[in-house]
Amino acid sequence: MNRYEQMKKILSGELPQPPIGQLLGFQLVELEEGRAVFEMEASERYHNPMGTLHGGVLCDISDAAMGVAFASTLAENETMTTIELKINFLKPVWNARLRAVAKIIKKGSTIGLVECDVFDEKNSLVAHSTSTLMILRGDMSRGR
Repeated sequence: MNRYEQMKKILSGELPQPPIGQLLGFQLVELEEGRAVFEMEASERYHNPMGTLHGGVLCDISDAAMGVAFASTLAENETMTTIELKINFLKPVWNARLRAVAKIIKKGSTIGLVECDVFDEKNSLVAHSTSTLMILRGDMSRGR
């Protein structure tokens, strides 16, 4: 089964959401090759000491969406790893339904660039992130 088929099985519920999604409460809700959408309810449970959503949660949902968007284009014998992630926090979040929309900007033979926009329930942009990912093959991909 290639990675896209594996991700489709997660989307349909045939396979469980990854443990990090279960822990933080986000889930894959849309998938196309090269594009993924995750959603979650952000509440006080995820607040930082200032009383707003902790930025790490926005990083996590963005990283998950970008990773799945990229993984959806990989062959059965390929995996990938994130080698760089950058995020801009654009407005504070307290309690909101978040939607992280990721898409591939460029995929080369080894390196890819993916972006993700995170919106609240009013469709207001709360964060923008980019990620550089590296495709792993052969011995480097075993066990991943």
